[in-house]
Amino acid sequence: MPYINVKITKDGTTTEQKKRIVEEMTQTLVTVLNKKPEHIHIVIDEIEPENWGFAGKLTTEFRQPKI
Repeated sequence: MPYINVKITKDGTTTEQKKRIVEEMTQTLVTVLNKKPEHIHIVIDEIEPENWGFAGKLTTEFRQPKI
């Protein structure tokens, strides 16, 4: 039973985009690993930008306009 956990920031991803992520990741595992789609589980976790950090900054800080 393959399980994929996708973590993205919560800031405007549409239901259609999430649907496409699930469809395409499922198809990749079917194609590459010969898995049955009904055995594949994909979870999308949406994280608030202020709860995600990289490059030593919170995402909200990193995205601020540079002056």
